[in-house]
Amino acid sequence: MEPSREQERVITSKLDINSGSDPSSCTFTLHNEDHTIGNTLRYILNKSPEVSFVGYSVPHPSEPKMNLRVQTVGPPATSVLHAALGSVYEISDHTLTLFDESLQKFRDQQQH
Repeated sequence: MEPSREQERVITSKLDINSGSDPSSCTFTLHNEDHTIGNTLRYILNKSPEVSFVGYSVPHPSEPKMNLRVQTVGPPATSVLHAALGSVYEISDHTLTLFDESLQKFRDQQQH
């Protein structure tokens, strides 16, 4: 089904953005993603006071895509998603740093 004239459709290799005339409400389709990133983004976005609704779905296990619906109380949904992705990156980077430090500490203890 073709998007209406009011809808904007941005297509990249990893992400489709479907928005109507209201930029505070968008549906994002992330290709080759699943519940791992879906639930993570849902959790981070739910904590934001700018978000009034967030939900995600994986249409079918054999279909490699995940749909994420974001509605905000004012700011553009794309900006809020961008900030949430930044938070996920920071949390992941911190977790990886802690893991690497702990692994090195464990290895050092095993050598002594």
